[in-house]
Amino acid sequence: MTREEERAAIRRVLAGQTDAFESLVLAHQKGVYNLALGMLRSEQDALDASQEAFLRAFRGLRSFRGDSKFSVWLYRLTSNVCLDMLRRSGRRRESSLTGEEDETFDLPDEGSDPQRVLEKKELRQAVREGMDRLEPAFRQALTLRDIQGLTYEEIGQITGAEPGTVKSRIFRARRKLARYLTETGNFSGREPSYDTAKRGGGDRG
Repeated sequence: MTREEERAAIRRVLAGQTDAFESLVLAHQKGVYNLALGMLRSEQDALDASQEAFLRAFRGLRSFRGDSKFSVWLYRLTSNVCLDMLRRSGRRRESSLTGEEDETFDLPDEGSDPQRVLEKKELRQAVREGMDRLEPAFRQALTLRDIQGLTYEEIGQITGAEPGTVKSRIFRARRKLARYLTETGNFSGREPSYDTAKRGGGDRG
């Protein structure tokens, strides 16, 4: 869905054609769910958070001024829902993922080689466990950057943090994740350098 198509759908919703909101849900439900899953690490919680985020979006659609992408505004709502859920539960490290249905941090297909398939599965599980150990702010920043592919500016709009703070959180999150993967024998590369984070690591904006 293009930005113009989004704006047209929003105008229809605000004009009383509430069915038009479904097109916005269909366009963004996967991104919203993956963001919630990356932050909450629970499939059921991610579903609940996604539903709540879209409900808030529908109720507060008139407050969307179009200064940013609709997806950025929607991800901000989703992030707030997730942070509220994390604060209420006091849970940062618990994970209830089954492993097979998680589409976040998908790794390249290694074909039918059983050994490579096993290694891929083990690495994916290790990444999940490493994410579970990150503080919510770090997990949020890393999810928005590496799963959702947002720019530092967009992440700042969502989190309310300055670009320097966003870069620092992402750098520290990647370093902690890399350290965990190294300690568990799933990663042998060097930790990310702060210079790479400062340069933006190929940032689009």
